[in-house]
Amino acid sequence: MASIPIERGTAQWSSRFAFIMAAVGSSVGLGNLWRFSAELGTNGGAAFLMIYIACIVFVGIPVLMSEYIIGRAGNASSAVRSSDDLANRSGVSKVWSSGAWFGMIASFLIVSFYCVVAAWVLAYIPKFLFGTFQGMPAGEIEQQFGLMLDNPTTQVLPWFLFFGLVTSWLVARGVNKGIELAARLLMPVFFLLLICLAAYSIISSMGNGGTSDALAFMFTPDFSKINAEVAQSALGQACFSIGIGNAIMITYGSYLPKNVSIPKSAVTVSLVDTVVAITAGLAIFPVVFANNLDFEAGAGIFFTTLPTAMSNAPGGMIVGAAFFFLAFFAAITSSVSLLEPSVAYLAEKTGWAKKKAAWITGAAIMTLGLASIYVTGFMDFIDGGLAGPVLAPLSALLIVLFTGWRLNKAILADELSGPGEGLGRFILFFVRYVAPIFMGLVLILGTWSRWIAPLFA
Repeated sequence: MASIPIERGTAQWSSRFAFIMAAVGSSVGLGNLWRFSAELGTNGGAAFLMIYIACIVFVGIPVLMSEYIIGRAGNASSAVRSSDDLANRSGVSKVWSSGAWFGMIASFLIVSFYCVVAAWVLAYIPKFLFGTFQGMPAGEIEQQFGLMLDNPTTQVLPWFLFFGLVTSWLVARGVNKGIELAARLLMPVFFLLLICLAAYSIISSMGNGGTSDALAFMFTPDFSKINAEVAQSALGQACFSIGIGNAIMITYGSYLPKNVSIPKSAVTVSLVDTVVAITAGLAIFPVVFANNLDFEAGAGIFFTTLPTAMSNAPGGMIVGAAFFFLAFFAAITSSVSLLEPSVAYLAEKTGWAKKKAAWITGAAIMTLGLASIYVTGFMDFIDGGLAGPVLAPLSALLIVLFTGWRLNKAILADELSGPGEGLGRFILFFVRYVAPIFMGLVLILGTWSRWIAPLFA
């Protein structure tokens, strides 16, 4: 594919394919594997999936399009300065740029514990390759995970430092030689591995009913499972999976050439992300059902339930190692995107070279990540108490309100012009009238359940 010429001073994606791979790589991470399987298993299967897809269409895509618009229209690389620039050109208060601030803080916090979860993933690869789990009963595999967490200095910290350094190095190399290169090389391998693993899971589980049970669980909705809690979980997972509300897509949008359609890109990235999440479910649940394991194990389905199933399957050690290699590829493309907003802001704010800003920011997130390794409950505080229920939805809410109601109409029209303009106008309706309502609900319910309700318990 021919390169797209650079049109302004900031670095830009070399092609539309490169941008799609980078954006999909950002969206397709452990959220599609580790967290999606956990949420699907504990929230009713198909009922959750049905609401999840609706949330992607009516909320995720509008917010994603809004973030791309702010990123490309702003005259800066960082999300915060792009938002400041657009607020100034639109004649509104710079308070509206706080959406980018909240998002950047959320991404910084998330990547600090994301590196820890990625370290768990890396630690499992040699366990499979060297047959640690071979023939081991479920209880002992669960104990293995517990032992890893109880001995973080020897079993987690080295992998954590390795992953953090690789993430920092890729971001330090810049947009084209770092982030884009990683996405273009790793994402095709990721897709191939995922399809092969899903095929293996489906075929190997046909004989004992695991495949039919998994398909029924995933695609035959039990409407009695639908309630406010399931809906809230589905919307929260949709936002987490696509990566909205973290300033990532504003930053990525700033590297987007003018002749790439923003509406079409938002739909493409969201569609691929959803397909990957469903395919990941097909790679996990047939094996889980075939072995009569707990499909409601939550996060444990990834690190205890799945290894139990793989340890008893023909060629399971190789398949298990391949699965966790897959998770590593997903994790690294997402971690670089989570680090990028803070690096871009620091480089613009200080005038430092991108390399220097990346290594300093990387050192900061690794320092904070140590708390997630050694301080009990700290990771849950960041993910389930601060970034997830408060900062990310608050960021997304402010962004859609700004894009839909406060952004200069001429700027908005210019960003939506060209291929996909009709689609953009259609999505704009949801930016203005639908996404703000649901993002507001996520913010209110998340804040209530995490911070306010416990005060009255």
